[in-house]
Amino acid sequence: MKTRFWQLLSTLLLAIAIVPGNASAAGYTQTKYPIVLVHGLFGFDKLGPVEYFYGIPAALRSGGAQVYVTTVSAANSTEVRGEQLLAQVRQILAATGAAKVNLIGHSHGGPTARYVASVRPDLVASVTSVAGVNKGSKVADVLIGAIPNTSGVLGNGLAALISLLSGNAGMPQNAGASLASLSTAGSLAFNSRHPQGVPASACGEGAYQVQGVYYFSWSGAQPYTNVLDVGDPLLAATSLAFGGAKNDGLVSSCSSHLGKVIRDDYAMNHLDEVNQFVGIVNLFETNPVTVFRQQANRLQGLGL
Repeated sequence: MKTRFWQLLSTLLLAIAIVPGNASAAGYTQTKYPIVLVHGLFGFDKLGPVEYFYGIPAALRSGGAQVYVTTVSAANSTEVRGEQLLAQVRQILAATGAAKVNLIGHSHGGPTARYVASVRPDLVASVTSVAGVNKGSKVADVLIGAIPNTSGVLGNGLAALISLLSGNAGMPQNAGASLASLSTAGSLAFNSRHPQGVPASACGEGAYQVQGVYYFSWSGAQPYTNVLDVGDPLLAATSLAFGGAKNDGLVSSCSSHLGKVIRDDYAMNHLDEVNQFVGIVNLFETNPVTVFRQQANRLQGLGL
């Protein structure tokens, strides 16, 4: 009897030893279709050791997701960036054999992803807008009105430098076109051509599904979150452009709404939402990497 007991106990201990420490994480982010991440204005895939979506691709892959980080012009119109993204989506589908992709875009990456879903809904399973500039940004409005020629020259130079340092030199840059796209007027014009998922009301939700594409969004609403983050003082300053309306420093909460609104009031600023700067975020809020993992699991639950 004692021998039998010890055999059973040994078998149990061996089983525990070979099970991963976090068994619940196995397959947690494993979506049916590849996840494709799209950066925002002045964005990049990787700048030296620094990822734009800092630590997020690895976290998603650890749970089983296929993840691709795309690179579009650091600064250009939504349509130009959208066509660049569409070409990369086709390449991803050809390489993986998948029928569709799940697009997740941050900031200007939100409208960029929406463009692809609008012109080729057959290739897109879902669009998730993370602090997407879906109804324009007051900061873009201010910049357009403040010495526009100088802003454009400086913007083009910065975009070209980012592209060079990230190994993507040669991509067309047009800071003026990007600001026009991100302005309130430019966003409204874009929405008239590509209305899918955009709320009809000022601060409501949009259609959850259009032409077979699911739409989601989330954003932050706290411009200053960590004294150690070098970007926080700038975002605190730019937040003044919103006149007290809830915002993350660059995009108002209402403007970020698209499709199903998961949350628009995370205690995050515009950089925190993608785990920048190098993971220095609000210690008293859900980690942004966790929010991305939760979204992947949400898409998995929908069979996407």
